[in-house]
Amino acid sequence: MLGPIKRQLAASLAREIHDRFGLDHDPVVEIPPRRSLGDLALPAPLHLARTLRRKPREIAEELASGWRLPEGIRELRVEGAGYLNVFLDRPRFAADLLTAPFFPAAQAEDAEGTDGGKIVVEHTNINPNKAAHIGHLRNAVLGDLLVRCLRALGRQVEVQNYIDDTGVQVADVVVGFCDIEGKTVAEVASLPEPFDYYCWDLYARVGQWYEADPTRQKLRRDTLHALEGREGERAAMGELVARRIVVRHLQTMARLGVSYDLLTHESDILALDFFDVAFEQLKANGAVRLESEGKNEGCWVMPLTDTPEFAGLEDPDKVIVRSDGTVTYVGKDIAYQLWKFGLLGKDFGYRYWMEKELWTTAVEGAEDHPAFGGAERVVNVIDARQSYLQKIVRAGLEALGHREAAERSVHFAYEMVALSPATARLLGVESEDGKAREMSGRKGIGVKADDLIDRLEEKAREEIAARNRELSREELQELARELAVAAVRFFMVKTSTTRVIAFDLDEALDFEGESGPYLQYALVRTRAIERKLAEAGKGGALEPATAAAADPELWSDDLWDLVHAAAQVADVVEKAASTLELSLVARHALELAQRFNALYHHHPVLHEENEALSQVRRVAFAVFRRALAALTALLGVPEPERM
Repeated sequence: MLGPIKRQLAASLAREIHDRFGLDHDPVVEIPPRRSLGDLALPAPLHLARTLRRKPREIAEELASGWRLPEGIRELRVEGAGYLNVFLDRPRFAADLLTAPFFPAAQAEDAEGTDGGKIVVEHTNINPNKAAHIGHLRNAVLGDLLVRCLRALGRQVEVQNYIDDTGVQVADVVVGFCDIEGKTVAEVASLPEPFDYYCWDLYARVGQWYEADPTRQKLRRDTLHALEGREGERAAMGELVARRIVVRHLQTMARLGVSYDLLTHESDILALDFFDVAFEQLKANGAVRLESEGKNEGCWVMPLTDTPEFAGLEDPDKVIVRSDGTVTYVGKDIAYQLWKFGLLGKDFGYRYWMEKELWTTAVEGAEDHPAFGGAERVVNVIDARQSYLQKIVRAGLEALGHREAAERSVHFAYEMVALSPATARLLGVESEDGKAREMSGRKGIGVKADDLIDRLEEKAREEIAARNRELSREELQELARELAVAAVRFFMVKTSTTRVIAFDLDEALDFEGESGPYLQYALVRTRAIERKLAEAGKGGALEPATAAAADPELWSDDLWDLVHAAAQVADVVEKAASTLELSLVARHALELAQRFNALYHHHPVLHEENEALSQVRRVAFAVFRRALAALTALLGVPEPERM
């Protein structure tokens, strides 16, 4: 890995600077844009020039003279205005990468802002009122990728999935069952699967029903009261609906390899008086006030007009408790955020959720359970439209005197998912004016997540069957599943989170484009090389000692570029996790695969007559394979046996 050698270089140069000039300096180690400029570069002489009142190149030449470099460095050159350019021992470095861990434990110790404590990542958080749609997949896949990256870097991570089982969306489905369809709890319990699909259509009908007679929305308010109070037929109906929908959501996400540590239920936050405790704290600190007039008369409001972050907004103040006594989403979320940091002074009960791999909150739980919450840092993966509400949550923590917790409350925002016009037509969602089609769950417009995955599997089966007629039905089905998972997961993260993405089926499954299957194909190719070598009696394990002793002249620049890029995996993942720009992981995996595929036909291994050169190529491809496999594991892209 480049990380260890970069740290060794920086520490060694810092000592040289101190010994020669009596200065304390923290050297920066850069990666030059071209290998001809070195494998690593140190611009310290340029940074020291003003302090020392000397030309940077003179400083560089003095530092280079007699500097005892760390092991593994072949050459040090002074170039340009005063850069110290470092060239690594190619055979030795590549040999180390055959076995060295891509994410050494030391990397975790340098992570900024975590202090080694627990990080709570909350993601997915689908309202339990209908089937998950394609937009929810971006949230879940981004959250899961972040969790995998953090854990690879040695962080302690707790994954939470917030279940808003007392909100407006669940209330509307309850109104649909009780007041439109007139069903009992028992009748709803007996409805066949897929239950979430049934509720998808019912939810859209309820919206139309309200529009026909707005006075019917009183039923929504009455139902919200019933859900929060956990009393009566409507509360029982809401509990049933939420539970059945959550089961389906978990099944959908499991298809993509997304999992959780804890399901936190909003109903438990209310039943255990979490909000009451938080509300009393807010009142005691003057963070909320009871409005006596105007449109918010009778409501408890958080005044934000004079807060700089909310300056310029037409209506910055936020209702925390409505005039009818019901609590808004953001009010409950403030209480929840306090609990995440261990600042509320109360805790949930916990029990297993149906299976013993997953825990859920409860009013009364098991005696023995893991410790949840108490985070050093909290990352909430929520779409960009909720930025205002997330700012209010942070403002609530700060108003209570928890400034550090507010600063460690991170909103991981992302833009929405639409469908390309071609995919919209294919999936039966009419596109307007040839533009990408956006989703609207309330109107029933959208593509269910399971339908999308099913269609991708179907399309993958067609593609595979046309390429490989030797696969059994079971092999074909499994490979199609793996390709579909790769297609969805990679597409959802390859683009910056600041951009709306238009999902396109053909692009997602393109074996030769920027896709998950493209990465899979590169991995399968490397396995094919080793298989053919074994069949020809030329295989066997690569020995690091032998690889390290290879002639450096056999390492062509393009092979070395592949290894050098592979060595940057940990740095890329660290940067992606710290900046929350997770597309960096996808783009680096894609870059590696593209480099390998460009070399594949020009650097044969099996038919190379020069055995030493063949071994160097094997080493380069083996290092590439390890690096890409590490990245695809983070991306959740399965590795097929063959394609």
